[in-house]
Amino acid sequence: MIRIYNYEDVTGNDLFLRTQMPTGLSDTVASIIADIRDNGDSALRSYSQQFDDLGDTPFEVTSEEIDAAVERLDPALLNTLKAAAENIRNFHKNQVRSGFMINDRPGVVLGQRILPIEKVGIYVPGGTAAYPSTVLMNGIPAKLAGCNEISMVTPAKGGVIKDSLLAAARLAGIDRVFRIGGAQAIASLAYGTETIPKVDKIVGPGNAYVAEAKKQVFGRVAIDMIAGPSEILIVADATCDPAVVATDMLSQAEHDKFATAVLVTDSRELADAVAPELERQIAALPREEIARASIDNNGKIIITPDIPTAIEMSNEIAPEHFELCVDNPFDYLDQIRHAGSVFLGKNSPESLGDYFAGPNHTLPTSGTARFSSPLSVDDFIKKMQYSYYSDEAIARDADDIARIAREEELEAHALAAEARK
Repeated sequence: MIRIYNYEDVTGNDLFLRTQMPTGLSDTVASIIADIRDNGDSALRSYSQQFDDLGDTPFEVTSEEIDAAVERLDPALLNTLKAAAENIRNFHKNQVRSGFMINDRPGVVLGQRILPIEKVGIYVPGGTAAYPSTVLMNGIPAKLAGCNEISMVTPAKGGVIKDSLLAAARLAGIDRVFRIGGAQAIASLAYGTETIPKVDKIVGPGNAYVAEAKKQVFGRVAIDMIAGPSEILIVADATCDPAVVATDMLSQAEHDKFATAVLVTDSRELADAVAPELERQIAALPREEIARASIDNNGKIIITPDIPTAIEMSNEIAPEHFELCVDNPFDYLDQIRHAGSVFLGKNSPESLGDYFAGPNHTLPTSGTARFSSPLSVDDFIKKMQYSYYSDEAIARDADDIARIAREEELEAHALAAEARK
């Protein structure tokens, strides 16, 4: 049963109980990474057989296999994925930006170029948690950024990948798809094997082993983030339907046992109505056991004096998903400072962001929304700056350059400028 608190009774870390993912995986993951680095495909085949019963099935999925998956997919689902892809593309294309050039001093040209990261690897969970939405949310921004080669890896029990994942890969413009998962997939993308291409950046969610592997290969390759368990904070007023609020809380609780769902409201009546509604709805969920553990261990309802206080509490927590369920949400938008993705009004459930609206669903968790952002086209680009000085320009500025260099006791720096006077 979820717990209900008055605002004055919860402070500091009690505001939002975040359960950390399992720890103690470091040595196991390090061993897997070292094995893949040293032994390539042979090690990868061994792990794929052990964890996914891959047998002799080729790692790479052929274009013909993807064509067949698209043909088999339910037409209604295919059309929905196409519509979602278009919405995601239309949102993210506004993030594409150009470089700049400055030529406002005689003989000086300065600038910045925006370049795509050449090779990107996307990790997509498979098996019981196979998410075509993740394929679209990661693949489409990478394509818009202009990445030269986008590789997707996903676990494939018995060599089988869900048709919806392959169809989404086609819609997102992903170049290559591989039947590999777990820490061994991350290691393969980071170091490359005889079959799996080495990439420059790895993005996408995964279990604790995947997260640990991403952490360990960071530096050799870039990564998007180390994502914690999913979380939602809902600010709702007295006019909200308690059954709808409960459904929105459970939309995160059913992700995994470590997920967190919190309601903050200015209405004791709503709080008292949502609690039994959660119990009723949990019992009807296919993932009842998971949702139950999440709500019982991490769920919370907090009663505040008013909506502005509730929003200020949310800013302190910096949740991954933030729903503002009030009649005039835009009146409060400027007050929201720290959240991964914000859902405004009573008709904007978090699930529309997960699948269809267009903004990205790969979001900062565990309070990192205070300083980081949702996945975007920016995650798939790098910036390169350049400078040009003419003979006259370097002669004009050489003394100033040398003066700072000598202040920092770097004589060769000073001489390099003065040599061009």
